[in-house]
Amino acid sequence: MPVCVCTDPALGRYSFGAEHPFGPKRFDAFYSAFREQGLEPDCKTFTTVQASQAQLEYFHTHDYVERVKLASLAGSGYLDRGDTPAFPGVYEAAATVAGTTLKAVDLIMRGECTRAFTPIAGLHHARRDSAAGFCVFNDCGIVIEALRRDHGVKRIAYVDIDAHHGDGVFYSFETDPDLIFVDLHEDGNYLYPGTGEANETGRDMAVGTKLNVPLPMGAGDAVFDKVWSQAEDFIRDARPEFILLQCGADSLHGDPITHMAYSSHAHARAAASLSEIADQCCQGRLLAMGGGGYNLENIAAAWTAVVATLMENKSQA
Repeated sequence: MPVCVCTDPALGRYSFGAEHPFGPKRFDAFYSAFREQGLEPDCKTFTTVQASQAQLEYFHTHDYVERVKLASLAGSGYLDRGDTPAFPGVYEAAATVAGTTLKAVDLIMRGECTRAFTPIAGLHHARRDSAAGFCVFNDCGIVIEALRRDHGVKRIAYVDIDAHHGDGVFYSFETDPDLIFVDLHEDGNYLYPGTGEANETGRDMAVGTKLNVPLPMGAGDAVFDKVWSQAEDFIRDARPEFILLQCGADSLHGDPITHMAYSSHAHARAAASLSEIADQCCQGRLLAMGGGGYNLENIAAAWTAVVATLMENKSQA
């Protein structure tokens, strides 16, 4: 089966302006490299769709969604304490990210592909009732809820290799024993959001279903390879039914707002091993989401490495 990839430039409308780290050129950086490397002809491309308010409220509170709608009309101010500015149409742009991630899941669940990638996605900081860290709507959380409500998938593995801890996902599902959470990130002592300590393994019935691996500043491929083996075993032992990969490019060397030093090797290795686990446990079902990344060359390198690796590891399930 082909890998499904969203190549619709409408995704790029989710941007906070040229002076903001989450700027308007991130989608173009990926798509240009995707085409230049000759990946497009062998993929199944798809277009964006805007999530309905009901779908947004799978994860977010009604009051919060209404606040975003009002801020979108006003087109000014901040949706959080200063990282996530409102702009005219921010509601529609953020709902399009969420809707497109939902569409990717639908394509997989309908059997049109087993692997998919959405470049502007993986907005893992937003909480159920608030924006945070450049993230308006948490498409990761929305998709987790949708897999259960719309598709009957119970046991889901969420894997995050973005430099920042996926706190909006972690704390929203901290007591959920069927959400397997694995997050390799820069130590919160040095980087936003300051969470994700190794002793955060879940609460109540979910103790032991979460794996947080804080890494030192400057951690490179050798460190990633060492800890990734532990992550692989953790995910495989959990026997998920669906795998989500948040593959933020801000963990590569040279990102302007983080302090890690991976190359695209880390992203390719994660995509390859998760493809194998997906075939073993999940009928091949794996969705990768672009996540963070604020160096355009790194975005191009990391995300095309993920897509190319998914193509090389097409489902054997």
